[in-house]
Amino acid sequence: MGNLGFHLCILISLACFNFPISCFDIQNNVTTTLFVFGDSMFDPGNNNYIINPSAYKANFEPYGKSYFKHPTGRFSDGRLVPDFIAEFANLPMIPSFYQALHNHSINHGVNFASAGAGCLDETYSEKVISLNTQLGNFKIIRRKLKAQLGKKGSKALLSNAVYLFSIGNNDYLRLYDIPDIPSDMSCLAYATEHEYMNIVMDSLVTVMMEIYKLGGRKFGIQDLLPLGCLPRFRGLALLKEGPHSDCLDELNSIVKKHNLALSRRLKQFKKELRGFEYSFFSIFDTLNELFENPSTYGFKEAKAACCGFGPYRGFGSCGMAEAYELCKNVKEHVIFDSYHPTEKAFHHFARVWWQGNSNAVESQSLKSLLA
Repeated sequence: MGNLGFHLCILISLACFNFPISCFDIQNNVTTTLFVFGDSMFDPGNNNYIINPSAYKANFEPYGKSYFKHPTGRFSDGRLVPDFIAEFANLPMIPSFYQALHNHSINHGVNFASAGAGCLDETYSEKVISLNTQLGNFKIIRRKLKAQLGKKGSKALLSNAVYLFSIGNNDYLRLYDIPDIPSDMSCLAYATEHEYMNIVMDSLVTVMMEIYKLGGRKFGIQDLLPLGCLPRFRGLALLKEGPHSDCLDELNSIVKKHNLALSRRLKQFKKELRGFEYSFFSIFDTLNELFENPSTYGFKEAKAACCGFGPYRGFGSCGMAEAYELCKNVKEHVIFDSYHPTEKAFHHFARVWWQGNSNAVESQSLKSLLA
């Protein structure tokens, strides 16, 4: 992260030096606030501001065309889960961190997420804003809130805020997203599968506990996707194992273990940490339900992406490649590109999490957490 961290630090320092007070026009009362951390599932366009040209970006067509009519940096045809959660809570769309640094009000929160980021700093380093850097960016916002609201006012806002997380997918994707996928876990050269999972989990927990120490009490956590059933890995499974194979089961296996361990950690925190509240959403189970019963939810195509090429349109880039296919009706598809759902699917995920009347939501609904 060396060069990227240096450039980001310079950008942030310059922006904060001239920070207008209007950016923090927050009254001295507790408001509903969302602070968002994570990867491309939640990134509203933070990666657009990364100087490295090889950074993971979606600032080109056909991304964004269904809702925004232009690319915003979101890896979908439209809005993501945090956008819909803000809408359900009667909030404006939560600005990216870099928008917040340039005259956007933060009275309802900031989105720090970065496409490609993982729990580990080394996951796609130099191309993303790591989770630890996202935490550092949150601390910048926290200091400004304290300066504007005072110690008491900022403490009330931070303790009432909800901290949304979607992170960890890329820590496992980086092990498998290569042309020749090993038939075993030999790519985990420096750790066993269990050890690697614990390293990933501990990195996430460290950031969450730092936010808790800084005053955060309400956490909304989304688990990992069924990565082995995304178009990219359906295609790789097809090439590797033949037409009888549907998903990359070995990848889904470690993801399931991660999700189970994460659920257990959250239950433990609820028992041990004073004031800790959470809502845990299983996008793994919810997306699998769409894969298995698409017509029940108004979809026609669950396996193939809308945008891409090759088997399941899971190969190459959506939009950047010289030749790629684009479906005629994106609303019929569950998945937009090799890895990411469509806006329609994201809306479904947000609604399930918000309402909480599903086995996919643990502890409480996101609606009650935001109350």
